[in-house]
Amino acid sequence: MNGMILQLSRSLSRAAPVLRRSIHSGTRPASTAASKLKTERPLTSEEIYAREDKYGAHNYHPLPVALDRGEGIYVWDVEGNRYYDFLSAYSAVNQGHCHPKIVAALNAQASKLTLTSRAFYNDVLGAYEEFVTNMFGYDKVLPMNTGVEGGETACKLARKWAYNVKGVPKNKAKIIFAEGNFWGRTMAAISSSTDPSSYEGFGPYMPGFELVPYNDIPALEKALQDPNVAAFMVEPIQGEAGVVVPEQGYLTKVRELCTKHNVLWIADEVQTGLARTGRRLAVDHEEVRPDVVILGKALSGGVYPVSAVLCDDEVMLTIKPGEHGSTYGGNPVACQVAIAALQVMEEEKLAENAQRMGELLRSELRKLPKDIVTTVRGKGLLNAVVIKETKDYDAWKVCLRLRDNGLLAKPTHGDIIRLAPPLIIKEHELRECVDIIQRTIMSF
Repeated sequence: MNGMILQLSRSLSRAAPVLRRSIHSGTRPASTAASKLKTERPLTSEEIYAREDKYGAHNYHPLPVALDRGEGIYVWDVEGNRYYDFLSAYSAVNQGHCHPKIVAALNAQASKLTLTSRAFYNDVLGAYEEFVTNMFGYDKVLPMNTGVEGGETACKLARKWAYNVKGVPKNKAKIIFAEGNFWGRTMAAISSSTDPSSYEGFGPYMPGFELVPYNDIPALEKALQDPNVAAFMVEPIQGEAGVVVPEQGYLTKVRELCTKHNVLWIADEVQTGLARTGRRLAVDHEEVRPDVVILGKALSGGVYPVSAVLCDDEVMLTIKPGEHGSTYGGNPVACQVAIAALQVMEEEKLAENAQRMGELLRSELRKLPKDIVTTVRGKGLLNAVVIKETKDYDAWKVCLRLRDNGLLAKPTHGDIIRLAPPLIIKEHELRECVDIIQRTIMSF
């Protein structure tokens, strides 16, 4: 017996180092970790970059500028330098940074009730649901948090509808996507991607997704002839692909073909929606109505993660209690923030301003030499310029110099710079920004 105890003691002694590692033996007390947050002086930009590099995952490549404040169309770095924001957090800050009405809605609700989960009713969700469905003209809304959650929700709804309503055989439903799409980085989103930086090294991929070229009606018509197709999910303008605008009439034909083949049309309006392109929704340019609309980003004005999926009862009610949900989706803070953000969009006529300012921006940028800026494209205030790259001149270097001249923008896909300021920008401010862009590009 004593021998067994001795043997067990030796075994535990040998295992102890492994056990200590598995329970994070290097963890410091909370008080010590908290004290690290208190520095004797504000960090410089370089120190902020170094800290993120040391402690954070390396899954982003930010432009080197460390911001600590935003208001309206401006942001300030930790050294106090002011910049025009021409990214708007990928079109999440349509209403401008820290819009007082949206922030007030956040603060008022956050001091009263923040989260109940969907285990109970709350007194705000229904008001938000009524508000958003009336605004966009759909029977129902399913509230989520992020844009990619909205896309996942739309895919689940499409599959459920295909089985319960269209009569597609079990586990045979297909969803068609356009090449060049981007709607997030979950497994479903990368399974529909044609961008190697999104999908390489993450296989195997989700089945049931197929691709057609963007802005190619014959290819879409051929794909939709498959009776097992549940939906076609598409961005009205492809944002991450470089603000790729389809031909006029493309969305009208998409609507006609989806109706003809009894296929749901899912419009991914996460980036293009909520006044960004000069209309409430980008599909409104062609006066067409998708079966499912995904909203996100500017649905909160950039102060809280809020997304939504809108559709009619035939689609929405195929999902029953317990089949889909989110702990935070539809929480009281999100609902009040979204109502305020949508009210600002309407009250301040952001779509109309985006339309006017976008036309001015493109007309001025098209004056740049074609051998330097080969293309200027966009709708409303979702725009891009394509730079003719050389060994000394590319989109990244242009963005660095734009930063030095007081304007923040970000390249997408190498030679493309996306230009998307908050929709509250005024003409004199836009003209100053155009001057910065023109001077910067011509300075190389």
